Amino acid sequence: MAINRRVVTAAALVAGLLLAWFIWEREGRLPARDGAPAWSPDSSRIVYYSERDGAADLYIMNADGSGVVALTEGGADERGPAFSPDGSRIAYHTDADGNFEIYVMNANGSEPRRLTNHPGRDLAPAWSPDGTRIAFMSDRDARPEFDVYLMDPDGSNVERITTADTNWFPQFSPDGGRLALHIRRDVHLLDLETGALERLTQDPRNGMYPTWSPDGERIAFMSSRNGPTELFVMNADGTGQSRISTMARGSALDPRWSPDGAHIAFVHVPEVAPTAAEDPTAERAIYVLEVETGRLRRVSR
Repeated sequence: MAINRRVVTAAALVAGLLLAWFIWEREGRLPARDGAPAWSPDSSRIVYYSERDGAADLYIMNADGSGVVALTEGGADERGPAFSPDGSRIAYHTDADGNFEIYVMNANGSEPRRLTNHPGRDLAPAWSPDGTRIAFMSDRDARPEFDVYLMDPDGSNVERITTADTNWFPQFSPDGGRLALHIRRDVHLLDLETGALERLTQDPRNGMYPTWSPDGERIAFMSSRNGPTELFVMNADGTGQSRISTMARGSALDPRWSPDGAHIAFVHVPEVAPTAAEDPTAERAIYVLEVETGRLRRVSR
């Protein structure tokens, strides 16, 4: 009898796996692999990329995960979306031209327009609070590392503002005077007027992917100081570093603070090892953390 139960259980498991395989084959879809969440200025929507159909396309959804709409489609990869301060446009990077360039489109996905034109890789656009400048990272100056650049919203007046180390994923402070970014494995602040660079974390108590609170008083970031990558927050001068979220298993990546200050969106990957997150079969999902209560909610499927 026990043997029969084991046989039945094994048969049911195989049948379930075959059914899942059949559905994925029939729909032509991969496991959810979503990333780079960014909030609309009114905190009501989240734009992100998804590899649900192979190449990374941009999608937008309500903050609770409902109302998902595709903004791009095709064989190119589109990633790193960022809303303009007035909510009318979305900047992003895409390899539609053979290498990654910065584009901008209307918030409904219409009228995509190329802003950069360079053989180097231009990535991760971020708008200034007044909408007059876009920061981005690029390896265009024939260095193996990335530098940070500024340009006007039409792609003109490109200006290189870092010249050393590797500079990742700049984010404007709410007053527009500084950029938060990570260099190697630590969060830094770059004063745009003086060029002064201030280090806020000290590897191995590291910090990456910084994001400002809307009042400019705090910075959230991810850190692997305890093993898996978790979400932390600190004061804007680097003091008071504390963990605000940990997952039952896996890691939390790429946090983004909502403009109303109430939530932080981030990406959850089940694997702990950073290299495992690149497995094309590994699922990635966007979660939202309620800052006041610590409550977590998955919003992408």
